[in-house]
Amino acid sequence: MTYALTGCRITDARAGETIAGKSVVISGDKIEGIVEESSLPPGTSKIDLGGRYLCPGLIDCHSHCFIGQFNDRDTVLASELTACAGLHLGGMLSRGFTTVRDAGGADYGHKAALQKGLFTGPRMFVSGRILSQTGGHGDHRGRASLCSCGTSIGGISVIADGVDAVRYAARENIRQGVDQIKIMAGGGVASPGDELIHPQYSMDELFAIADEAERFGLYVMAHVYADIGIRRAVEAGVRSIEHGNFLQGDTAKLMREKNACLVPTLVTYEADAKYGMQFGWSEYNARKNSEVLDSGLRSLEVALENDVLIGYGTDLCWSPKSYQGDGLMIHEKVCGPAEALRHATINNAEIVRMKGKIGEIASGAYADILILDADPLRSMECFSQNSNALIGVIQGGAVRRDDLGLAEKLKN
Repeated sequence: MTYALTGCRITDARAGETIAGKSVVISGDKIEGIVEESSLPPGTSKIDLGGRYLCPGLIDCHSHCFIGQFNDRDTVLASELTACAGLHLGGMLSRGFTTVRDAGGADYGHKAALQKGLFTGPRMFVSGRILSQTGGHGDHRGRASLCSCGTSIGGISVIADGVDAVRYAARENIRQGVDQIKIMAGGGVASPGDELIHPQYSMDELFAIADEAERFGLYVMAHVYADIGIRRAVEAGVRSIEHGNFLQGDTAKLMREKNACLVPTLVTYEADAKYGMQFGWSEYNARKNSEVLDSGLRSLEVALENDVLIGYGTDLCWSPKSYQGDGLMIHEKVCGPAEALRHATINNAEIVRMKGKIGEIASGAYADILILDADPLRSMECFSQNSNALIGVIQGGAVRRDDLGLAEKLKN
């Protein structure tokens, strides 16, 4: 089907500008062109948007849809988690996130369910089970639990120790159809037995994982906060640094040299500070969350100062996923709305290796387009849960959220 969006103002995320007086022609799942309305062929189906704004579909490069509540991860079956995942994915799409990179838990089955229309949700890039060392951030067993190395923990992680074990775990994920390998390269907020500053996995293990990913045409994304852990991961060949709250200048320079990117997840610390004790955190978890919350904005500044490619992630595991768009306002504090929007569109498209195909309204790209009652280049508040101006979502040319009755207009 071919149709045109007319009477709109188009957000050019790459240039940080608004284009007026043009129409977007959509053919099938792609954008055929951006043209003068007067040049549209006779008989073209048109949807007049009455001066509203078009924005590229947002991309979340650190999402979680397949995860239980904090205190029930060993009691809820995968079947129930998958049912919940369907609801989470639908919510993400309705909030304007037309593509997500799941940072652990979701696998090829979730992706296939979307492709087959069993779920409605964003385009997905999945990581499968996260690789963690014993006692690492992916090991949520209590101190009194016996060793169960090589065993899946809570359906989202697998404990793998030693070069042979991490190679096997990476190969298993690759065999099952992941898009990237996720590892725990440092301590985390939610885990019970590690500190944020401690790097995890030996260099030999890190090199082995990166080697496995590279040989299959994939890459490694690493959970890590401490500067020393970031440096070790990047030196070993990790491409995508997740969180990175204690990033320092010299390490940021190394990231730039190695073409590694940073995906901050700043909104989760604000949400978890509010909801953490309700979903089961201890004072130990709350203390670690406070540490990363205090340093988050500075890491974003350091990355910007050193020309590191910066993406956008949310990492909303147990706090409400309705905060997904609010994190853009945190980025905006540091770099302004145009650059913040690039983080969640142009930059994230490059991170998931879809440059020119998603994250922008351009000829040949997928027709992932948001319709807003406000100008996103004025403020990211238009994507927030409290002042949301989103009224329509088009994904791959199909109308997915339809506050304006677009589908009916196309029928007519």
